[in-house]
Amino acid sequence: MNTKLISKTLIQNQNTIITRSYYTNKYNKSTLYSKISPLGSTPSLEPELDSWVQSGNKVSEWMHKKDICIFSPSEHAVQLDLIGRVHGLVSAENYFNNLRDQDKNEKTYGALLNCYVRQRETDKSILHLQKMKEMGFVKSSLTYNDIMCLYTNVGQHEMVPRVLNEMKENNVLPDNFSYRLCINSYGARGDLEGMEKIYNEMEHQPNIVMDWNTYAVAANFYIIGDLTEKAIDTLKKSEARLDKKDGTGYNHLISLYAKLGNKTEILRLWDLEKSACERHINKDYIIMMESLLKLSEFEEAEKVLKEWESSGNFYDVRVPNTLIIGYSRKGLCEKAKALLEDLTGKGKMTLPNSWGVVATGFFDKSEVAKAFSCMKAALCLYAENKGWKPNQRVINGILSWLGDEGSAEDAEAFVSSLNTVIPMNREMYHAVLKANIRAGKEVHGLLDGMKAYKIKEDEETKKILSMIQ
Repeated sequence: MNTKLISKTLIQNQNTIITRSYYTNKYNKSTLYSKISPLGSTPSLEPELDSWVQSGNKVSEWMHKKDICIFSPSEHAVQLDLIGRVHGLVSAENYFNNLRDQDKNEKTYGALLNCYVRQRETDKSILHLQKMKEMGFVKSSLTYNDIMCLYTNVGQHEMVPRVLNEMKENNVLPDNFSYRLCINSYGARGDLEGMEKIYNEMEHQPNIVMDWNTYAVAANFYIIGDLTEKAIDTLKKSEARLDKKDGTGYNHLISLYAKLGNKTEILRLWDLEKSACERHINKDYIIMMESLLKLSEFEEAEKVLKEWESSGNFYDVRVPNTLIIGYSRKGLCEKAKALLEDLTGKGKMTLPNSWGVVATGFFDKSEVAKAFSCMKAALCLYAENKGWKPNQRVINGILSWLGDEGSAEDAEAFVSSLNTVIPMNREMYHAVLKANIRAGKEVHGLLDGMKAYKIKEDEETKKILSMIQ
């Protein structure tokens, strides 16, 4: 994981800005990458990353307690940042307060500021910044960038240019990230004239080398403002400054051309990326497919999926899921279901959310039997994906259909599976009651179950019971 890149890059979502990083990759070791690259899917990836941070913190604490090495202020800053991530803000504050006076310098003060910014603690951040100013610790763009990140993340975009002006007044040179944050702040407020003013100022700074990402940020706001010609011109500037082996850059430009609906440029950049980059990660395929699906280019997206299947990459359920969701949103539920069944037949993992989305698609087309089949598959996968919740509207529709048309066995099995996801409720009992009554079965046990769950009989219950011959 190239953390230097992470610390410099304004990520694509304008509502979230990454703050400073205290880690470097001096020897380009790929030990974390070797851990996460085989995992593929998000559910497996997150625990591994959490474990990595926890382990780093434990090793650092152990070394410090055992006096294996005397921490420098820079190392204390790393430790403080790790503590903030793992144990929270209070623990980070306690660590900082217990430092020796000689270890409380620009690095450690900055690390605590970063903790405040990460937690969006505006008041604490500003008070801490004031202390840093009083002690003469606000000497670099890094601290000002932290504060601009804070204002961006809490939606106070109008404050960002003020911080930039303060930097310049205090003879602190803004860097690329400083200007990019400011460009973003004007764009987020729809002030494209203000954005262009900062953009032009940045281009004429002798200490600044314009990068692809800054142009891409500006291009995005031109697209939002329907200034297509300016957007395309800026995208060309961005591409001209792109490191030809930078897959992230290609992906970002592909996404922006997708917003413009420009299939030709999307395919051109994809071909360039494939020829320039030695290896494609799963995220590359996902972004390309998402971009094509925005334009309803299903055949092209299917080609990309086949390229991924033959790439030798580790299986990542998010890749085929991109096409499954795309099919479902356009009403191509049979294709989505067929792809899910193909993956299942090959022993590949699928997600309950995928089956649930397809079930919703079928339900909206009044094909309730097919929606029922897909929702059953989704419920079977719930044990491995406990964060998923089914669409209640679709569930209620399926329950109603089961009560009116389904077999007693199907209704009971479905409600039993559903009860692993949501608590028993009146609609679930009503479906099973109706199905059993239609089948001529006795329902005293079901009524006792309703009482046990403290579900009172209502007018609908009485109406259902009146069906008993």
